[in-house]
Amino acid sequence: MRYPNRILRSVAGILVFSALSCGKETKIPVTDAGYVTAPATVSTTASPASSSSSSSSAGASSASNTQNSTPFYDVSVANPDDGTPYTGCCKTQNVIIIVMDGPRFSETFGDYSKQYIPEESRLYTRGVLLGRFYNNGTTNTDSGHDAICTGNYENLENTGQVLPLYPSIFQQYLKATGKPSEKAWVVASKDKLQILGNCQTLGWADKYMPRTDCGKNGLFSGYRNDDTTFQHAKNVLNTYHPNLMLINFKDVDVRGHSNLWGQYLTAIKKTDEYIKALYDMIEADPIYKGKTTVIITNDHGRHLNSVADGFINHGDDCEGCRHITFLALGPDFKQGVGVDQHFEQIDISATVAKLLNFTMDYGKGKVIDPIFR
Repeated sequence: MRYPNRILRSVAGILVFSALSCGKETKIPVTDAGYVTAPATVSTTASPASSSSSSSSAGASSASNTQNSTPFYDVSVANPDDGTPYTGCCKTQNVIIIVMDGPRFSETFGDYSKQYIPEESRLYTRGVLLGRFYNNGTTNTDSGHDAICTGNYENLENTGQVLPLYPSIFQQYLKATGKPSEKAWVVASKDKLQILGNCQTLGWADKYMPRTDCGKNGLFSGYRNDDTTFQHAKNVLNTYHPNLMLINFKDVDVRGHSNLWGQYLTAIKKTDEYIKALYDMIEADPIYKGKTTVIITNDHGRHLNSVADGFINHGDDCEGCRHITFLALGPDFKQGVGVDQHFEQIDISATVAKLLNFTMDYGKGKVIDPIFR
């Protein structure tokens, strides 16, 4: 009874080898062989961190499953939303970055079944996925978002007490274009992410600042529910049609810190639904349709089950904390393609700058060229 499965795995292995031998571009997203995947069912009572013995056995089983299975996508439509020939960069006039705060890659695209991110899994057929995308800096919320927005790794204090040193994509964009502040937004469930709207650099501090809608009522007001952030994000998109926007959803991270494994997984699925709803809304808007890039990513992951207290926390340099998602959809990108080259969090800002035709004067990232058509 096991022979068919072995044959299928052999065929999948040949496909992976062939794809990775051809320019490291494939329609098969890469899963790390030693990466720990999530349990097959959602439990609201037990977590991988609840006992050392259960964590060890579950982790070993999950790692084995990952080694013997390869995520495979049958992408039959090359350019589903635009059949016209591509004429070169850049058609993008707007960039929306959506951050799912704090999931492990093993519960998102690193899971063979994609059971917790079915909507993003389907969106992959319309976009490009980086199989080896990493936060190579401090794996906390403030520092991770700072890296996304400024192109620099800083070890920021993680409660919103310290502004980033360098100007962000929002400040650089508003200065370069001369557009009003409402054309760039930060909308976040976490109040401390209001710091993304400003910086410490002389000549930039308190200038070219985007609009912010963070937490209950701004910095130090406390976190708010993700469903509120979802509604606020929709309102901003409909009312102001910003050209550049970052949206943060916090619940995955918060449920993880609370050692609520089942709720952590449920939060991933719910955030996945928010992402799809926002993407559909953007695609249905005549101001945005065909001119907007959506980037889906994370600020950080979480500890591997074998590290410290497992999924409950993050903040070190283990694979679980560093390996994060990058999925991009837009008129300038390939579709249904997985890229098996190493890129990192600070590369997002350089790529956004290329798309919107401005420069990151202080950024240290590089443009993610292989994702472009």
